[in-house]
Amino acid sequence: MRVFASVAEEGGFAAASRKLDLSPAAVTRAIVALEEQLGARLLQRTTRHVRFTDAGRQYYDNVRAILVSIAEANDAVAEVNATPRGTLSITAPVMFGRMFVMPCIIDYMQRYPQVNMVAHLVDRVTNLVDEGMDVAIRIGHLPDSGLRAIKVGQVRRVLCASPAYLEKFGAPQSPANLTQHSIISSSAVSPHIEWRFQSNHEPLLLKVNPRLTVTSNDAALAAAIGGLGIARLLSYQVSGEVKSGALRLVLEDYEEAPWPVHIVHREDKLGSSKVRSFIDEMVEHLRGHPTLML
Repeated sequence: MRVFASVAEEGGFAAASRKLDLSPAAVTRAIVALEEQLGARLLQRTTRHVRFTDAGRQYYDNVRAILVSIAEANDAVAEVNATPRGTLSITAPVMFGRMFVMPCIIDYMQRYPQVNMVAHLVDRVTNLVDEGMDVAIRIGHLPDSGLRAIKVGQVRRVLCASPAYLEKFGAPQSPANLTQHSIISSSAVSPHIEWRFQSNHEPLLLKVNPRLTVTSNDAALAAAIGGLGIARLLSYQVSGEVKSGALRLVLEDYEEAPWPVHIVHREDKLGSSKVRSFIDEMVEHLRGHPTLML
């Protein structure tokens, strides 16, 4: 197969023999033996040119894919015990990255000093292929794609307010009561003015009129702690404040089903040691975190 591919790519037997460091006779014998084994002529030879037959063109396309897979498999085996090195790019939502990803990055880089990392912490979905990302954290249900995903946890979309606000204005008893409250909207979590809930296992849609709209979850969190109103955030973002008593959850019985958290990476080739080892560390760290329990 390698000899046949070389003849096709180099455009002749002599050029292929030089590339492979084989005699022209050995190249010719290899092609003849391959054609006899397959029972089909693969190449048309003239004194000046070598051209594919129809069977040869189809066979070359298949052979090329096989040879690439073999090379990648060999490279992967060679890297199994290799020390991670090079540059690794990861993307994650801003708060999730600060709370969960950065501790892993710091620990990983301290253990592997030959690895450089670029962390893109943004509250938007990045395209791994177009933007050159190796690994991504995705919160929410994933569309069908050619990417590989590993589920590491789940989070809820929750409504919260400060104890002072709830004591002054009361806690809503149903989503419909939110029209009587001061609403804080974070476009990073709820970019639309329609909030989704669930009642008796049926979806419920409510239009809200925010008093304050911000573009970061940190700002919405600060406004809720400050007593401005009711904010909708993700459970991991408010877990510490709820535990300390700075915030209280409301309308928990109307929450949607939890959102999955995945580590996503490209599957276009066998992963390098730095990507595999970093993903393994992230999986262990995130699956063991109580805030993201499956």
